[in-house]
Amino acid sequence: MTDERRGALRKLLEKYREVDGALIQVLHEAQNLFGYLSTDVQREVAEGLGLPRSTVRGVVTFYNFFRTEAGGEHVISVCIGTACHVKGAERVIDILHELLDIGLGETTEDGRFTIQGVRCIGACGLAPVMMIDEEVHGRLDRKRIEEIVTSY
Repeated sequence: MTDERRGALRKLLEKYREVDGALIQVLHEAQNLFGYLSTDVQREVAEGLGLPRSTVRGVVTFYNFFRTEAGGEHVISVCIGTACHVKGAERVIDILHELLDIGLGETTEDGRFTIQGVRCIGACGLAPVMMIDEEVHGRLDRKRIEEIVTSY
């Protein structure tokens, strides 16, 4: 953790220290700052907000949008919830594997992409669905997946 980022985290914690229910917001902003939520960052957040470490860890591990390990420059989240499963989520994962030569939980050698499975993106009507970073892509087939990945 660089001094610059540590200072930014401390400012973030000062901003939200007295705000009830700010944990998720703080974790989002901390993840944007560091790229993921290491145990050191989680400890700093817990101490800065006056919360037990177990509370912070519980929130981080409960929600699929938080990462505890460094990932690629772009994170591809493939929905594996019921609607997407029925509509071909496994095929989406297979196509991404063919294109990027990585599977779920892995990062490309060049550090550009990480693929993760998530339980629900909330876009069931567009199934199968994936997100790259914060952008949702639905009604996926091979051609569309290739076009999307190539655009990054």
